[in-house]
Amino acid sequence: MKFEDLLLEIGGFGRFQILILAMLCLPRINLPMHFLLHNFLAATPSHHCAIPHQEAFVNLTMEEVLLISIPRKPDGTFSSCEMFSQPQFHLLLNSSLQPENKSIIQHCQHGWVYDHSQFTSTISTQWDLVCEQRGLNQATATFFFIGVTMGAMVFGYLSDRFGRKTMLQLSLVCSVVFGMLSAASVSYTMLAITRTLTGVALSGLSLIVLPLGMEWVDIQHRTFTGILSSIFWSVGNMLLALAAYLVREWHWLLVAVTGPCLLSIICLWWVPESARWLIAKGKVKQAHRHLLRCARMNGRKDFAVSPEALTRMVADKNMGGSYSYISLFRTPVLRKISLCSGVVWFGVAFSYYGMSLNLTGFGLSIYLSQFVFGIIEIPAKMIMYVLVNRVGRRPSQAWTLILTGVCIGANIVIPKSFTSLRSVVAIMGKGFSEAAFTTVFLYTSELYPTILRQNGMGYTSFLARLGGALAPLMFLLDEVWQSLPEVTCCGVAVCSGAVAFLLPETLNARLPEGIEDIEKPQVKVPSEIRAPEGVPLQALLK
Repeated sequence: MKFEDLLLEIGGFGRFQILILAMLCLPRINLPMHFLLHNFLAATPSHHCAIPHQEAFVNLTMEEVLLISIPRKPDGTFSSCEMFSQPQFHLLLNSSLQPENKSIIQHCQHGWVYDHSQFTSTISTQWDLVCEQRGLNQATATFFFIGVTMGAMVFGYLSDRFGRKTMLQLSLVCSVVFGMLSAASVSYTMLAITRTLTGVALSGLSLIVLPLGMEWVDIQHRTFTGILSSIFWSVGNMLLALAAYLVREWHWLLVAVTGPCLLSIICLWWVPESARWLIAKGKVKQAHRHLLRCARMNGRKDFAVSPEALTRMVADKNMGGSYSYISLFRTPVLRKISLCSGVVWFGVAFSYYGMSLNLTGFGLSIYLSQFVFGIIEIPAKMIMYVLVNRVGRRPSQAWTLILTGVCIGANIVIPKSFTSLRSVVAIMGKGFSEAAFTTVFLYTSELYPTILRQNGMGYTSFLARLGGALAPLMFLLDEVWQSLPEVTCCGVAVCSGAVAFLLPETLNARLPEGIEDIEKPQVKVPSEIRAPEGVPLQALLK
């Protein structure tokens, strides 16, 4: 008897599984509230140089004081990073005559004055992370995603060795500790370190929550469960907009998005360890206890499998030989798949976070943009789970990426005065980027053979996190050319979409078991093929 057969005997999707998924949805909601927190944590409000001895200009209005103290940019707005070395009183007579002598213009010497109408405080206003220090502001998101990358390696290994639930509890506790320390940061260095460590801790949630729930669900309900879990990521997106709207001070905003982890820790006590993992590790008595609990809750009172029978169920999944990440590049076809899928994953994550971390310039408030970007993901996920089985994995993957790039590129040429049109195009682009992210998990899981599937997913996941870490730094390219960040994001999305056409189609193809199945032509089967055990499950681990 295989474990899947055992799940059918105890009820593969009953009250027990619904309760587990409900408990695990809480940390799932919490993930995007941290992953996309940079939009509000490091928001930079409008600002200008602080003007010394401003009390001497008591007879002038604020507009006049700015006129004689701050140079104008070509678009007529006041500069954010420059000031006159001496007041230019002649500009009161004719404001259109901007000084031609550039030597009287200097960088801000006395700090900055910020507009607090939208944000009470952010890390930008707290430590003046503007102008020459703007790079440190964007680097905060990069530090976080570097932590996520490191955490993936740590928790991936530890959860296989010490158990899913134990590592999930550790991840939640560490998330609370480092999240609260981030909120209490008294310097930028402290914030950078604690946000990096928060990323490490939260990576455990993104890696463990979904597989832990999926290992209790039968095959027939795994796609549904994957969609459900993915939708809760989008719910977290929308709740982040609400939390940021209600809490405008960055210290308390960090507390607000970290606090729900405490509730998750409490709820996790009712979630059992994975019986599949327990059996694989020889802990059959614990597994038997959890299986009996599941059977009773699902109304299967006739369940009568002894611990001795469970001992014989330890699946022999050793396909012979030892494999590593290097094995992904040893044979020609597998090498091509690995290189191309790596490029696709990098492009998917880079474009997704490139759009998700850029909420301005569309004519909507930053809070409404965050909410709309979250809600558009839900229909995108549902549509893609239908399309991939109708038109195929390869065209779905390629065209969603290409259309993401087209939408980004369209907003480069659409004038900023057309705010409604820019908003519609941006929302469509966000939907396509989410569709690409949804597709890539399913598609990649079918490309790699069983003996290398986890290595393949780990390798591509690493490149995705690398793309997520580099996306915030892309916005610094606007100092070279205003539209260069959008051009870069557009180019990466379109190029990675084109690379996806080089991958083989997997719709109705038998799942490869060994490397030899990859190197020879795939055999088509008439019926729909289910995704391999536990893999699209991981879908949506952004």
